[in-house]
Amino acid sequence: MILVMGATGTTGGEVVRQLAARGAKVRALTRDPARAQLPPGAEAVPGHHRDPASVAAAMVGAESAFLVGVFGPDDSDHDRALPAAARAAGVRRLVKLSGIGCGDPAVGPVGTWHMAGEQAVRDSGLEWTVLRPSAFASNTRGWAPAVRSGGPVPNLTGTGGQGVVDPRDVAEVAVAALLDARHDGRHAGRTYTLTGPEVLSVPDQAAVLAEILGRPVGTRELTSDQARAHLRTLGLDDTFVDASEQSRAFVQQGGNEVVTDDVPRLLGRPARTYREWAADHRDLFADD
Repeated sequence: MILVMGATGTTGGEVVRQLAARGAKVRALTRDPARAQLPPGAEAVPGHHRDPASVAAAMVGAESAFLVGVFGPDDSDHDRALPAAARAAGVRRLVKLSGIGCGDPAVGPVGTWHMAGEQAVRDSGLEWTVLRPSAFASNTRGWAPAVRSGGPVPNLTGTGGQGVVDPRDVAEVAVAALLDARHDGRHAGRTYTLTGPEVLSVPDQAAVLAEILGRPVGTRELTSDQARAHLRTLGLDDTFVDASEQSRAFVQQGGNEVVTDDVPRLLGRPARTYREWAADHRDLFADD
């Protein structure tokens, strides 16, 4: 049995789908099992990373667990508690979803959010793997209304690029690590930085969308005040917005222009490009 936390999220949902497709026994932790759209064979159980009792109950009987415990600055203590809950339940293998730049002071407060959880995983005494993905290709889903209406998309990071990664690749690496106990243990004790095959800025991604859609997709560079206001419209609180200031500057200045070979090395094929993700999700952006 493999427990997947964040089972209806961007990465967790894909992990569930890929595990189920391989015939693995999957238990999906979600706030509302009745509304979860899971593949056949996946078991939905109620819970949330901030509810220790629900996490403890979901861990029972699981051999491996995919840990997703950070969605903002207030989650570090809950994230730290997850490995202990897994150990108490008899889980043997942990795969933690972290973030690129974890622990790098230049990233700012955002770079500290996963540190406690990563350390707890390493100190757990269990087999562990940590995944540090770069910016997700799927982050541009938020552009869909503007693109469909012909308006420009918001640019919070100027010409700074990132190694934009397809969440399907992140999930595939997670699945390989979760199933590792059945094979040779090569993922145990590893920390992987997962990126796509190229560095892309917001204007670069907009240009890719324009080619796929066959019409212009403009960008609108936001000032710091405009960026803060934009983040608030997404429902983010002031603590998150304040923390994002330094991380956005880090990206603007080229600090996250990183490409690694972890995805192709681990999966035995090239990492998916942003173009592939955008083409596969064209309907999100199309106005026809």
